[in-house]
Amino acid sequence: MHVVMVAAENDRLPKCKVGGVADVIRDIPYALANKNIKTSVIVPDYGQAKMRRQFVADIAVPFKQHLETAVLWCVEESCGVSQYVISHSLFSEHGGDIYCNDGGRPFYTDANKFAFFSAAVCEVIEHALIEDIDVLHLHDWHAACVAVLKHFSPRFEKLKKLKTVFTVHNLALQGIRPFNGDDSSLEAWYPTLSYDGQKICDHHYPHCFNPMRAAINLADKVHLVSPNYCFEVQQGSDHQAGFFGGEGLEHDMQLAAKKGKLVGILNGCQYDVQYPTATWERMLDSAESNLFSWMAKQAALQSAHYIAHQRVLKWINSPSEGPLVTSVGRLTDQKALLLKQPLGSGLVLDKLASTLDDFKGKMILLGSGDSELEYLFSQVMARNANVLYLKGYGENVGDMLYQLGDLFLMPSSFEPCGISQMLAMRSGQPCLVNNVGGLADTVEDNVSGFVFSGDSIAEQSENLVERFRQALELYDSNADSYRKISENAAEKRFTWEQSAILYKENLYE
Repeated sequence: MHVVMVAAENDRLPKCKVGGVADVIRDIPYALANKNIKTSVIVPDYGQAKMRRQFVADIAVPFKQHLETAVLWCVEESCGVSQYVISHSLFSEHGGDIYCNDGGRPFYTDANKFAFFSAAVCEVIEHALIEDIDVLHLHDWHAACVAVLKHFSPRFEKLKKLKTVFTVHNLALQGIRPFNGDDSSLEAWYPTLSYDGQKICDHHYPHCFNPMRAAINLADKVHLVSPNYCFEVQQGSDHQAGFFGGEGLEHDMQLAAKKGKLVGILNGCQYDVQYPTATWERMLDSAESNLFSWMAKQAALQSAHYIAHQRVLKWINSPSEGPLVTSVGRLTDQKALLLKQPLGSGLVLDKLASTLDDFKGKMILLGSGDSELEYLFSQVMARNANVLYLKGYGENVGDMLYQLGDLFLMPSSFEPCGISQMLAMRSGQPCLVNNVGGLADTVEDNVSGFVFSGDSIAEQSENLVERFRQALELYDSNADSYRKISENAAEKRFTWEQSAILYKENLYE
């Protein structure tokens, strides 16, 4: 069997990662290869000049009433997996950024380039530039137009014969664009395409094309990245109550389930990775090095970096007397909605910091993303001497925080699967998580971590603060019980090998 995976990110390649989907695309192909499933991966070439490239073919791609030329390169072949990139100026013209922020025109630039990428992938398949394909596995809305072209374009005869699997990594991002009347619209990209708008329109904006909904309706199988998230997306969202479910697509998910094509399979984690032993001093040295790198990218010194550097200098010779609480991840409302809720004279995050101070503990937060959240986290750091917020992404720092931390904070409002909690647990760090999505599938309360829930945002916030205090009290008063929870976390295994078996049985066969 030969599976071709199509995605926007791939951490197997340099500078081709933003979120967790890159980890999936990096790891699952090799687990599948171990099950005798040959796998090829195709992503856009964002200008990663360091890659070794073997020319495969020029690709003529009809797009926006022009015939564009893209190039297919093979950049690696090993262990039954072939890695490909497609080059075109649309992918590399933004300085190597995978995603762009268009402000008042959501997805405008990204939808353009991923619509072209999808068209190029279809040409690759139709001209047998990658041979003997059995299954086409598309990931998130960025690859969804492949399913649209397969279903509605009469040109792609080879493509129509392939089984199509669509994985939803994050239902909050759907890539919605107009059907027409815009340079970034379905009819602008594919002007000769005849389509059934009822199957691919957005429910809330019927004049718009919804790539995520289109792929859900048109694929042969729809895969969610954890069993619990698969259940949640079949229910309507209620943001006021703090529940994030189908995000407008719950009826499509319910229909997919009735047809027997909806499957929840948990992502995996690598357990054979060896990291240098982390120490407090080495971690803070790495933090300082990253801070200098982040500072150098801006002409003006940012207050977040200045405050963080002053805190690093103060902390370098004073390890935490009490528990070290850590958090690693992109700053989005998905991850931090509860942390920014007002509470008393500050935010929930302030309350966690003051609670931690009662136990002489310190908190280190690593991540960037939403500018409002970055600002709020910086303010919390300024107000609380036991908080260090590192505004950026430093892989070495993150790896050491997983090893050094005593409690990992991951109070996501929704979490399709989650990788950070797996990485923390792998290092024996218990996690405090919301009882949602993949977090509910991976963390067992009082056994391998700590879990809270609630029927509203306010109730979730209160229960987060209370469960946080309870976890710290257990750490402080009953070291043996806390150590047992840490050991249980370290012993848990969420392997890609098991995921690969379920992929083969439930998605491909």
